[in-house]
Order: sequence, then C-alpha cells, then structure tokens
Amino acid sequence: MLINLLKNSHGDKGFNYWELTKSGGDKWRVEPMPDDAVASYFCTSFQLCLKKQVIILLQSGYDAAYLDSAPEVTVKDWYSSRDDCGGVYKLTVSLLNENRKVIATFKPADVTVPAETTWTQVTHTFKGYGPGLRFISFEHGGQDNKNWQGSYGIRVTGSSVTIPPKP
Repeated sequence: MLINLLKNSHGDKGFNYWELTKSGGDKWRVEPMPDDAVASYFCTSFQLCLKKQVIILLQSGYDAAYLDSAPEVTVKDWYSSRDDCGGVYKLTVSLLNENRKVIATFKPADVTVPAETTWTQVTHTFKGYGPGLRFISFEHGGQDNKNWQGSYGIRVTGSSVTIPPKP
C-alpha cells in the first residue's frame, strides 16, 4: 500500500507542516471545497504564493540501502483556478541527497490556467536517478493573472509523494 509522504495535503490542518516560502498579495488562504470529495484546498492571491514541504525519508520508514536502490518516486498535484479569474500554477519537486544537494528535479513549465473550475492533475514519476536519496522537497503555488485584491489565485489540493514500500 502506498502512503502519501506529504502531510496536510488538503489544508485540513491549516498550514501545519508547510513552510510558506512566498506569501504575496493578500497571502495564502485555506478555503472549503464546495463538494464532499475533499474538505478544503489552498488558495493563492494576486502576488506570488509558494509553499514547501521537505520530507525526511529516513524518518518516514525508509532505510538508506533501499533508498540507494533508487525506488520510483511518484508525485501528484491538483490545481485549478476560479471560474471568474485565471492564474499561473508552479511546481518544483527535487530529490535531495544527505547534504540536501539536488539529485533530480521535476519542474514543469509554469501553467497559465484560464478562468475555469476544472481541476487538473499533474503527475510525474522519478526513475533511474541513482543512489543517495534522503530528502524530497515539494514546492508549489502560483497567483492570479488579473491582479485582483483578495484570494482569486490558483488553488491547489490533494498533493502527494509516494514511494513503494521495501519489498
């Protein structure tokens, strides 16, 4: 069974476990989801908002030998905009060694999202990156593209980072 290594991926606990690396405009907010599938999501503002979580893999139940075998690391994230305001979505995920030096990075081009309410999932699987993995840095966010005061920016929720258990 795969376990999400990110904590508080929907904002159920506010910003616990997240470092707000940028909180521009009217800052990050957590808002309730209008349906029952997910309780809440994180919402950005009119200036860049980014938040990060660093996963310490040796404290998450993985041993060094298994991590040195370069197990697959799968990253997923959901983003959307409001139906009256578009925005820009950003994601950077880095695999780090014991000195927190980058082994591999997934950083897709920034996505300009039109005004809509459709949720879109981005997914990536790291493979064949070599030995040394000890940490994973996950950072995402964005902003609105109309410079509206308030929380009209990109929404993110349901983020996950998974590694298969040791066989």
